[in-house]
Amino acid sequence: MPISRSLVAFFLLNAGFVFAAGFKSNIITTSQLTVTIPEDRFLKITNFTQQGGTDRGVVSVTLSGDAGGSANVLTATRIDFSTGINSQNFPEIGNPPVIVAGPAEVNVPPVAGATLFITYEKGLNEGGEGTTPIVTVSPTPAGTPTPGATPSITPSVTPTPTSTPTPTAFPTITPRPPLRPLNP
Repeated sequence: MPISRSLVAFFLLNAGFVFAAGFKSNIITTSQLTVTIPEDRFLKITNFTQQGGTDRGVVSVTLSGDAGGSANVLTATRIDFSTGINSQNFPEIGNPPVIVAGPAEVNVPPVAGATLFITYEKGLNEGGEGTTPIVTVSPTPAGTPTPGATPSITPSVTPTPTSTPTPTAFPTITPRPPLRPLNP
């Protein structure tokens, strides 16, 4: 019993150690951060901030494989608007998490005069080997069919010929007298 209490206390007091094991943080000042994501992995960026500098820091993703291409997917949140020409600006709202699926390469280039801080986690793709499981959801459960009436064969009807149709007379249209102006 004392051992189980000790283990519970250990995990409760060291929750940061247990749950933060997959997260990594980097400070970027002079050299570019490059993270390679294999096909069966993903990268989740939870924080990207910037202090100083005039240009904005960006996270750029280059896709590998058939998709190819490159794009900026995230800009840094500025945290130092208290001095200089930006002193009148309000602090920015933080970034939402960004998830990049592999295969890809994530790059964070340095910004002159700025300190960039990024926190990310690499995870295992649940689908694995580049396959995405397709889940079909039905809003109502499917019922089991129950047998109904047994189909029967109905006799076919043979058409009987009719006599030749007789022409009908069209009514003659009588012309109306033209309208004339009223005499005063």
